[in-house]
Amino acid sequence: MTLDTTRRTFLKGAAATGAVLLIGVRPDGALAAAGDSAQFNPFVKIASDGTVTAIVKHVEFGQGPATGLSTLIAEEIGLRMDQIAYDFAPSNAALYNNLAFGPFQGTGGSTAMANSFQQYRTAGAAAREMLIAAAAQEWGVDAAELSIDEGVISGAGQSAPLGAFVAKAATLPAPEAPRLKDPSEFKLIGNPDIRRLDSAIKGDGSAMFAMDLHLPNQMVAMIKRPEQRGGLATGFDDSAAQEVKGYIMSAVLPNNAGVAVYAETTWAAMQARDAVEVEWDLSAAETRSSDEIEAEIRAALDAEPTYNVNKSDQAATQALLDGADQVLEQTFYFPLLAHAPMEPLNCTIEATEDGGIRLHDGCQLPTGPHMALSQIFELPMEKIEIKTMLAGGSFGRRATPDADYQVEAALAFAVTDRSRPVKLVWSREDDLRSGYYRPAFGHKVKVGLDAEGKIVGWDHRIAGQSIMKGTAFEEMMVQDGVDHSSVEGASDTPYQIPGAFFGLTDTEKATSTLWWRSVGHTHTAYVMEVMMDMAAKGAGQDPVEYRLSYLTGGADQDRLRGVLELAAEKAGWGNAPAGHAQGVAVHKSFGSYVAEVVEVSGSAEEGVRIEKITCAVDCGLPVNPDVIKAQMEGGIGYGIGHVMRDRITLTGGAVDQYNFPDYEPLRIGDIAAIDVHIVPSAEAPTGVGEPGTPPAAPALANAIAAASGDLRVSSLPMDENGVAFA
Repeated sequence: MTLDTTRRTFLKGAAATGAVLLIGVRPDGALAAAGDSAQFNPFVKIASDGTVTAIVKHVEFGQGPATGLSTLIAEEIGLRMDQIAYDFAPSNAALYNNLAFGPFQGTGGSTAMANSFQQYRTAGAAAREMLIAAAAQEWGVDAAELSIDEGVISGAGQSAPLGAFVAKAATLPAPEAPRLKDPSEFKLIGNPDIRRLDSAIKGDGSAMFAMDLHLPNQMVAMIKRPEQRGGLATGFDDSAAQEVKGYIMSAVLPNNAGVAVYAETTWAAMQARDAVEVEWDLSAAETRSSDEIEAEIRAALDAEPTYNVNKSDQAATQALLDGADQVLEQTFYFPLLAHAPMEPLNCTIEATEDGGIRLHDGCQLPTGPHMALSQIFELPMEKIEIKTMLAGGSFGRRATPDADYQVEAALAFAVTDRSRPVKLVWSREDDLRSGYYRPAFGHKVKVGLDAEGKIVGWDHRIAGQSIMKGTAFEEMMVQDGVDHSSVEGASDTPYQIPGAFFGLTDTEKATSTLWWRSVGHTHTAYVMEVMMDMAAKGAGQDPVEYRLSYLTGGADQDRLRGVLELAAEKAGWGNAPAGHAQGVAVHKSFGSYVAEVVEVSGSAEEGVRIEKITCAVDCGLPVNPDVIKAQMEGGIGYGIGHVMRDRITLTGGAVDQYNFPDYEPLRIGDIAAIDVHIVPSAEAPTGVGEPGTPPAAPALANAIAAASGDLRVSSLPMDENGVAFA
């Protein structure tokens, strides 16, 4: 990585305010020191008192980038973890873009560590070398004799805290190619004893989430939305709302998508909103119910697919199936699902003294709302500021192609006189009934086996509601008519399957669809792994050994083999206690490889209890093992909890579910134990926020099949389709 030093030096004139060292990496990989006439994305800030702050370009909603990216900087500089703090970067896509997203700043796709690993290490290494160079000049010694350990520069008989050299370092050029530490030198990266930087503030309640923000003189706004997608507000009567103490006003949003109700407090806004009567135009609204949507998807599976995903020979696959000794067939249906993060959506918007707009938000994809607010308020981008705060979960919901809730807040603010900040608050009911959903999907699969049980043909039809079509991401994510997020994890399976055909048909969207934790892998992994289990049973072979026989020929296959063998070993595969049964699944998503073994007791009829889940993950170099284990546990729980009992249903286009009593999240007693094992690796780090989710549900399904006489749960959720849970 080359460092550009021709135009950048350390911040001059620091004496007036205290020397501050700002180091960053440009999108092209070059380092930049603050003070340059152009703006570059700074990742490291060092104050004259020695305080080091990592500037984190990814939102923290529980997945760990605040700790992970700080670890990289602390490692390269030579700090303890208690010697580094973090702050969130401002919205500026030119400076803080996600390298996996191109020109967009944002968090998602389990890319935070993968796209930032080299950037943050290089920034930390540059800071280390600059500080050492300053100390070497001050002491009149060779810089090669000096090092930094626990924030102290020492060597050549000298020693001092690094803060003593910040002012001197501010006069030196940035190094062209700072030396990155060899893995043998790591003290923090890969250390299982490193704990999260944000645990203490979240534990004692001092952490400031977006919902916690309360600006002076703010109003709280809640939106009354139509029950059916596509309804428009044409007028309202707020006479009853005027009786609510704290009620201020109501206004139809400029896009007619709802009525904003303003009050002094959240409770008053809730009460007033309930009291407002709205006139709706439902002529273009969704009117279908869930059974109609399912029927449409199942009909699409029975028809010829619209798209030949892999451009394979469909007739040849059919001929192979016709000649097979045994054909296994199964149709699957996956319902709509809500994201349901613990913190419902919210954000706060205010005018700034210089005529701009500031948005306070647990913002997952800042570029979208930044552009939207610029258009709504007819202001240049530099007049829009987004202050990123902690968010209480997301699972994809806080990043939408149309910046839905941030646009709501902007419109609600725009129709006021803008003298008071407006805090938009969604209730839990709003989130479940008016949000965005994992789309409904169906799969129909036929697998042909020969006399020895080997796969000779695989015909796989997929039908469902596209996430990307009709959005700003269509051009990037849709190729030859195929939305890759509809088929990922199936059409690109690492299994070496002969005679495979994959077809796709899009069906009409009944709701606003959105990526949901692990996106298309949420349903494709289930189908692939249940079908592989059925094939193993049809072949009369062990499910683990059967899968291993199709994982040969390349790096993907080798790494999947590694996690599968490790999970099986650690789970005691084939040696479950009496009365227990095991199921297995293995899947690659977001660059990571995960295998899981679920051990259950009981039966589908009498009640299944999940006794233990054993997970093996290969995510490249494990930067923070404690965070990785937590993310695997969380991803497993998220996947298991939703297939056990959750679905979103529609009646006449309106969502039926209201709150957690009828959309019940995972309970702590649902899984007795989770055991996570991380594969040692020197490969580049890959994602951990989502890859734990895809194998969880099929591993459970396969364990239930083993415990219940080969019951294959092909429609979800499980408790609505023949499975009771103890």
